[in-house]
Amino acid sequence: MSDLELLTQSLARNVKRWRTERGFTLDALATRAGVSRGMLIQIEQARTNPSVGTVVKIGDALGVSITTLLDYESGPKVRIVPPEQVVRLWSTEQGSYSALLAGTEAPGPLEMWEWRLMPGDASASDPHPAGTIELLHVTHGTLTLVVDGVDHPVPAGHSASFEANAPHTYGNRGAEPVVMTMAISVPFDR
Repeated sequence: MSDLELLTQSLARNVKRWRTERGFTLDALATRAGVSRGMLIQIEQARTNPSVGTVVKIGDALGVSITTLLDYESGPKVRIVPPEQVVRLWSTEQGSYSALLAGTEAPGPLEMWEWRLMPGDASASDPHPAGTIELLHVTHGTLTLVVDGVDHPVPAGHSASFEANAPHTYGNRGAEPVVMTMAISVPFDR
């Protein structure tokens, strides 16, 4: 079985599992996620390979992470993520990137990220759902964290936490790369 087939089948199984666990009908999930009922049927029957955007919408509507929806291992107590399975979701030509290191449900999505921001680069984020918390630790450089229009410099060795239900930006205004690890906890809201 190819990697794509494995992911398609995992997505089908996991969307159906979480939809059933949350007590959502196909119509209810389609409305919450902003995708068509037909698309959900195709996903649950492993007949389509949806875009990342569609998977994110479905995950948000279910209150689970992308990692959980694409997880092809069923229910391990311990999950080791080797470097070759780390997923980069954002990158620039200058070498900046964000990488999803691991994720789980606790009871909503809980994700851990590695970020690298080259000098002059920035990544803006729309507000997350109310109750979302982000924790970060800078290991190299000085991060400029902008939350709701206010700058917060976070130098190497320092950590920060913030409520992420306001617009926020991770930026590097310095002359050296910024490297940080970040955890995001999103509450599940039926």
